[in-house]
Amino acid sequence: MNGISTLLLHVTDPAETARFYETIFGCAPVEASPTFVLFVLPSGPALGLWKKDGVEPAPEGVIGGSEIGIRVHSNKDVDDTHALWTSKGAEIVMPPADLGFGRSFVATDPDGHRLRVYAIADEA
Repeated sequence: MNGISTLLLHVTDPAETARFYETIFGCAPVEASPTFVLFVLPSGPALGLWKKDGVEPAPEGVIGGSEIGIRVHSNKDVDDTHALWTSKGAEIVMPPADLGFGRSFVATDPDGHRLRVYAIADEA
């Protein structure tokens, strides 16, 4: 079996959500249609935004019940990313905080998917 290659998020409006990710990630999608948008991220996996009305089988999960983790190198990187995303209009649901595993903040995309940016305590 190969490794994880694509994370798929079920979204209401792929174009709107794509604008959010393009703004915070600073890269354009490699594929876009009215029902699907695909980003290839520099860190490896791709991020697909799939219009939830067309997903088969229909999704049943609760949005916001999971997170995409984005690991950065240091506490400063957590704070700098928070400042950058805030300046770009990202909704922050948890400002930078020191937690048991390290420093972290949480933002949400237009559909409520949670994005946790973090640095591991012993590496920060």
